[in-house]
Amino acid sequence: MDQVCFGIDIGGTAVKVGLFTVEGKLINKWEFATRRTENGKDIIIDSAEFIKNKMKEYQLDRNQVVGVGVGIPGPVKENGEVQEIVNIGLGHFNIEEEMTMLTGLKTKAGNDANVAALGEQWQGSGKDYENVVLVTLGTGVGGGIIYNGTIIAGTKGAAGEIGHIFVNKDETEACGCKKHGCLEQYASATGIVRLAKRLLKASEEPSQLRNIDEFSAKTVFDCAKAGDELSMKAVDQACYYLGVALAHVAQVIDPEAFIIGGGVSKAGEILIEKTEKYYNEFVMQSLKNKVFKLAILGNDAGIYGSARMILASK
Repeated sequence: MDQVCFGIDIGGTAVKVGLFTVEGKLINKWEFATRRTENGKDIIIDSAEFIKNKMKEYQLDRNQVVGVGVGIPGPVKENGEVQEIVNIGLGHFNIEEEMTMLTGLKTKAGNDANVAALGEQWQGSGKDYENVVLVTLGTGVGGGIIYNGTIIAGTKGAAGEIGHIFVNKDETEACGCKKHGCLEQYASATGIVRLAKRLLKASEEPSQLRNIDEFSAKTVFDCAKAGDELSMKAVDQACYYLGVALAHVAQVIDPEAFIIGGGVSKAGEILIEKTEKYYNEFVMQSLKNKVFKLAILGNDAGIYGSARMILASK
């Protein structure tokens, strides 16, 4: 086998691993449960053991493996240093040094949203562009910025926190980050449900949502597509705030394309069309009509981006 690399995406419930050619072809992929014990260090031990086992299985020696890329849900400094990441139990340590020590392979680590953005730019919807912004709409709102094919991570590894762009001065409820009026409060899956519930409470307008005890963002989008006016208002509000936020991003970054991913992106073209409409309404003239696309790599974006990260660090 020619030279290869590993891409790892560490999540709260599972660790995903991919084996890639240096050209970006996925040879195989796997996943195993995340073990949060020992301040998260068991996650790294398990990942290292998994890689060593796959190297034996594929009869790979160290000279054939360029290295290991790792994406984690939190800031990573340029030197591989990780601060505490509560949701997966990771304490303060240097993830690159640990992984290299355990595997004997060169390691490069990055924030999972940034890494997913790199994956989409490399082999996904952003493949034709060098400068892209990925927005992930899930339980929260994440983002990643790719400039000239490279992750913009920032001094503390926290660049691309699009979800915490301020978009509403009248918001009274606090965001998870303790601020008020963040994009995440409106454009995330939980934010869209919150918008719909506010609309239901504020009026007696008939809606299919009134017949559902617990509904999701998908339900809101499905009802909107079916013509439910209140659901359409909730979707419109979410896309309004997303369009405003991305107009701000464009006026700083000036990307070629915006890629929309995460669970909410499964809503499809209605999300793209409405967000693009509001983006063009609020952005300066010279930045209008950017490319807006849905992400296509799904849950594999992280392993692709991790692989690309280690290849780019050669």
